[in-house]
Amino acid sequence: MEIRFEDIPQYHEWRKIEKIHYGWSSDEKFYIENRYGEKLLLRISSIDQLQAKEKEFRIIQKFNSLDFTISGAIDFGVCNHGQNVYMLLTWVQGDPLEEVICTFNDDFQFRLGVMAGKILKAMHNIKVDQEDIPKETKIAKKLYQLERYEKSSFRIPDDEYIIEYIKDNIHKTCQGAPVYLHGDFHLGNLIYTPEKAIGVIDFNRWECGDRFEEFYKVQSFDVEKSIPFAIGQIKGYFNGCPTDEFWEIQKVYVAHTSLYSIEWAVKYGQQDIDGMVKRCYSAIEDYDGFKLLIPKWYSENEQRYN
Repeated sequence: MEIRFEDIPQYHEWRKIEKIHYGWSSDEKFYIENRYGEKLLLRISSIDQLQAKEKEFRIIQKFNSLDFTISGAIDFGVCNHGQNVYMLLTWVQGDPLEEVICTFNDDFQFRLGVMAGKILKAMHNIKVDQEDIPKETKIAKKLYQLERYEKSSFRIPDDEYIIEYIKDNIHKTCQGAPVYLHGDFHLGNLIYTPEKAIGVIDFNRWECGDRFEEFYKVQSFDVEKSIPFAIGQIKGYFNGCPTDEFWEIQKVYVAHTSLYSIEWAVKYGQQDIDGMVKRCYSAIEDYDGFKLLIPKWYSENEQRYN
């Protein structure tokens, strides 16, 4: 469907509109430059997402109160003659961190990870509005997702022990007070800014829930790019080494997502399925078949970084 922007109030000030083609979001995204030289991000969603996107915009405004670089909430509304919802945000200047992280030495990668961990902790410390606290935990949803994987035609061989482990331990999750989650916090949604700091983008998977759920993507995406960064993020968040309780809960989330992400990737095609299968086997290796409490990439390297 062709999207028309004329009914967006700021449209007459725009001098450049470029579609952004990367990312897994269902939103259509556009890079904007206006006549004042300001760089903006425009996200377009279906009108049936109006309520959800309005809440997302409100959550971004909450995150904007924090002292770090983040997509700033500018405007929100209905466009394209009532067929779509738009969200206009500031553009976070810099390079995708996942593309440049390996150009830095290990110590700087670690320091960037510490910075990311402190940012995440600040986000989790925002006071949660009562209306945003979920009435139920995600345990039932996680078990349903696991059932979908069990019925999938893309299961990995000899996965029964992992499935059993998840079912026996899923109750350990969702025990703490709910916090605002970014929902997709990993190198792919972080920007290395010209100030040699970190900016955060893409809040469309935000939710209110278990703070420890935020960390399984360290295993899924960050470790393969930079172990020093992954260690730094955890140490930065906890201001040192985390507790055994964190590692127990993290292992459950990692086991669950290692399997379910394979089924989740089916809609994106074979290349993404293969990527998730590879990540699944990496997690199995890191946790020695989920017998270890702490993954090898952390336990074998963490003393090098402080």
